[in-house]
Amino acid sequence: MSLIYHIVPAADWAAQESSPTYEAASLTTEGFIHLSKKEQVGATLSRYYATVPDLLLLHVDTNKLTQELKYEPATNNELFPHLYGPLNKDAVVEIERLN
Repeated sequence: MSLIYHIVPAADWAAQESSPTYEAASLTTEGFIHLSKKEQVGATLSRYYATVPDLLLLHVDTNKLTQELKYEPATNNELFPHLYGPLNKDAVVEIERLN
């Protein structure tokens, strides 16, 4: 199993509880959902979520994804996984509460 990770406020996740898929706001604004490799999670949390309470970390099995996944360079040329479509929830194998 190959895992990638998505950080989401618990309220955002709960708002889409009854749907079989999850759509982050970035899917509308940027055309994809931001994800991280395991070694990128800490820096992503520090950079973008330092003051955001009640976060969840979704553990996503890449083999179960139904939308296109691309690894693309970010501003520092580090490759990050981007999901080009809604995240099918059956690919989420664990939900970890971060704070």
